[in-house]
Amino acid sequence: MSLTKQEILNTQQMLVTTPEKWDVVTRKSTGDVALAQLVKLLIIDEVHLLHDDRGPVIETLVARTKRQVESTQSMIRIVGLSATLPNYPDVATFLNVNPYTGLFFFDGRFRPVPLSQTFIGVKSVNKMKQLNDFNTICYDKVLKQVREGYQV
Repeated sequence: MSLTKQEILNTQQMLVTTPEKWDVVTRKSTGDVALAQLVKLLIIDEVHLLHDDRGPVIETLVARTKRQVESTQSMIRIVGLSATLPNYPDVATFLNVNPYTGLFFFDGRFRPVPLSQTFIGVKSVNKMKQLNDFNTICYDKVLKQVREGYQV
C-alpha cells in the first residue's frame, strides 16, 4: 500500500520502510523536512549488517538523524536490533549509546536454541583455491549436520 505525503503527515501511527527508501526521503534538504521531523523513534533491524551492502546506507541514516537532532533540538531515539552482534560495544559507540544506561545485550543464555561456533583455518595462498577450500569445508560441515538430523 502506498500513502501520499499528506496521508503520512496526517497519521499518528508507525511508518515502516527500508533503509534505502528512508534514505531517499531524508536525503532531500527540502520538501520532506516535515515528514522527517515526525520521527521520534528510528529502529534499525539487523544492525549487524553495517559491513554489508546496506552498511553505508545505515551509517548515512544514523549520521543524518544525529544531525537532525542537533539542528532541531528534538530528540529521536535510535534503537539497533540484531540477533547476532558480537561487536555490540562498537555499534553502541557508533549509535552514541551510554553503555551503562542504554545498552542492552542478551547473551546466549536467552536463546531458545544454543548456538555454537567453530573456527577453521584455511592455509591456501591462492585466492581461487582458498575460496574453493572454504566452500568445500562449509559444504561438508552442513552436510554432516543435516545427516545428524540438525537444522542448518
